[in-house]
Amino acid sequence: MSTVLNHAPHDARTEAPTSIREFLAFKLGNEEYGVDILRVQEIRSFEQPTRMVNAPEHILGVVNLRGVIVPIIDMRIQFGLHNVKYDGFTVVIVLNIGSKVVGMVVDAVSDVITLAPEQLRPAPEISGAIDSSAVLALGTVNDRMLILLDIERVMNASSVQ
Repeated sequence: MSTVLNHAPHDARTEAPTSIREFLAFKLGNEEYGVDILRVQEIRSFEQPTRMVNAPEHILGVVNLRGVIVPIIDMRIQFGLHNVKYDGFTVVIVLNIGSKVVGMVVDAVSDVITLAPEQLRPAPEISGAIDSSAVLALGTVNDRMLILLDIERVMNASSVQ
């Protein structure tokens, strides 16, 4: 499975905060997260990457994606989740982060969600597996709450340079 989304790389922080934005929703464990859809290049089935020597545990390795070597980061391991398994639902979200292309392993992708400014709430300052400065906001849609990530900050914390 490979879904290609044709979006130009883009800096989410330069967009006016009053605009409506779209986020790709995905699951890590029991939580639902979102990344700016304009950062997403494609969604692919998980394939075992080639392991790199001395790479941190959460960097699974690299894959060759149409001639581009793409590091694959397992966000579940980075966020400290236990019982990580690779099955038919496990997918890789390929992201454009500045001039880099990075793959992010997640449990599942659900949908694209459109959020208006009134659906966004500031994230509380909590220390944990993810730096709170990497959380843009909390998005609410009916009874769902998404943790909206500044994926550039998350990937910088992942040691992907």
